[in-house]
Amino acid sequence: MLIDTGSSFSWIQCEPCTIYCHSQADPLFNPSASKTYKSLSCATSQCSSLKEATLNSPSCTASNKCIYTASYGDYSYSVGYLSQDLLTLSQSQTFPNFLFGCGQDNEGLFGRAAGILGLARDKLSVLAQVSTKYGGAFSYCLPTATSTAAGGFLTIGKRFLSSYKFTPMFRDGTQNPGLYYLRLTSIIVAGTPLRVAAAQYRVPTVIDSGTVITRLPMSLYSALRGAFVNIMSKKYAQVPGVSILDACFKGTVKSMSVVPEIRMVFQGGADLTLGASNVLIEADKGVTCLAFAGSSQAAIIGNHQQQTFEVAYDVSNSRIGFAARACH
Repeated sequence: MLIDTGSSFSWIQCEPCTIYCHSQADPLFNPSASKTYKSLSCATSQCSSLKEATLNSPSCTASNKCIYTASYGDYSYSVGYLSQDLLTLSQSQTFPNFLFGCGQDNEGLFGRAAGILGLARDKLSVLAQVSTKYGGAFSYCLPTATSTAAGGFLTIGKRFLSSYKFTPMFRDGTQNPGLYYLRLTSIIVAGTPLRVAAAQYRVPTVIDSGTVITRLPMSLYSALRGAFVNIMSKKYAQVPGVSILDACFKGTVKSMSVVPEIRMVFQGGADLTLGASNVLIEADKGVTCLAFAGSSQAAIIGNHQQQTFEVAYDVSNSRIGFAARACH
């Protein structure tokens, strides 16, 4: 499954896939084979909670089954039945009546994943549903896209290493209160801070494991792009952009030995110090681009920049931590 800190509702593809299920790595879940599975009716309080968890109103079948719609920023979506079943994390850790979606129409960019594991703040999220046993904390490490080993991991519960650097976690009532916000204070390229006013950093900044490319407000992105291209263009030939990526060069990530380090610094001094694999992304054959893009308003710290860092969400204590080189 895909872990997503930018959404709260979890779902998996389910037989009989009434409309559409994409090809997935593991067998499809068959509800009829589970003695503890049940779908919920529209009269339940859980059905009424879907609007807050998914930002979409639920609907009902003719037989009064509750239907969820989970939609995402890239226009992917899942529609299916709000359901409950026994969740087993280990022999001694089980959670009866775990709420999730049984997807019957799942369209979009989900790869070969069975579904989405929603880890945002809403009461229907995985974290909220298991918090009685594990507390309000989790961490993960995302491996690089080229990793040949199964090096990534997800840990639910506290696992905070001494190497962590923490920054405060915030809510933003004017935006989506279910997301995890932090405060970006500076961006440093090859040892030199961007030449922008401190006020330019005062924008809502979300950390999201479900977004690939980091987005920055145009004032910050333009300054970052300018500093990066100024260094890279002395060594590598620029080529036309690809989609939202507009700072691109001829070559592969492996072939580029001169790549300026980008350091993203957050309130309190925690930082993401990004090397070539976090800074660059191969957008096309022989075309490598800066893995950042401009945004009209908010900033989003995407998963490409999080790769190989262990990222800890200490929700109970309102802080987010980073530990470098935790996986490959």
